[in-house]
Amino acid sequence: MSDTFDRMVVIPSGDFILGSDSFYPEESPVRSVQIKSFRIDACPVTNAEFARFVSETGYVTVSEKPPDPVLYPNLPPDQQNPESAVFIPPPPTVDRNQPMSWWALIEGADWRHPQGPDSTIADRMDHPVVHLAYEDSLAYAQWMGKRLPTADEWEVAARGGLVQQHYAWGEEMTPGGQWLANVWQGPFPWKNEQADGWFWTSPVGSFPANGYGLVDMCGNVWEWTSTLFPVPKGEQERRIIKGGSFLCAENYCHRFRPAALMGQTIDTATCHMGFRCAADSG
Repeated sequence: MSDTFDRMVVIPSGDFILGSDSFYPEESPVRSVQIKSFRIDACPVTNAEFARFVSETGYVTVSEKPPDPVLYPNLPPDQQNPESAVFIPPPPTVDRNQPMSWWALIEGADWRHPQGPDSTIADRMDHPVVHLAYEDSLAYAQWMGKRLPTADEWEVAARGGLVQQHYAWGEEMTPGGQWLANVWQGPFPWKNEQADGWFWTSPVGSFPANGYGLVDMCGNVWEWTSTLFPVPKGEQERRIIKGGSFLCAENYCHRFRPAALMGQTIDTATCHMGFRCAADSG
């Protein structure tokens, strides 16, 4: 595949202040890092872009294949089906301390069918591709002659030149009452008031770019990075994901911020996880 870097933005080298001591423990401590100049996609990879990759390579994603028997040696035969995780709005009686209550592994859910086998991306080709595991994102990036960003690179890019601001656009979540990212409004997980105009994913670039000209660095979909997330010995490998998603709310999982992060098992694919590519500057 071509090694051209269309729709990429150059992030300058320098010393940057990352992390936060104001929210979740894994974001601490605030620290100074030195980053070499790199390039990063202006927006997350879309369904249209991923479809071209699949068309030209015949690639099959993790969520389209049965679970890996090496990772799940004791899985009963009736559960050895291609499936992926989809958010299902729960009834009001659901306890918010039970997050599995609003997730379901749905057979036939994959990047072409983000909400299950009866759904389609026909009218979502400009939305971020979802239901991709780490290896799927890596395969696309390598095909493009690119790579995945490190977690530090991703955070530097997301901050857009701002220093120690909570969001990619500044300190206030909704300056002037304006929503600047596709996130959840209302009491999660029961009611999304959709004040930002969206319940599920939104077309890339539906909200203003940050100071570096990058869009969707907060909300819309979580994005894979190449950085390992520390786990106890013997546990499955995890990689850091950044950015939060349309399922993040100020009152729950307030992680649509540059400093925020989570560790995700590398074979996991969900309806709110995507990625963007990076590359060395030269």
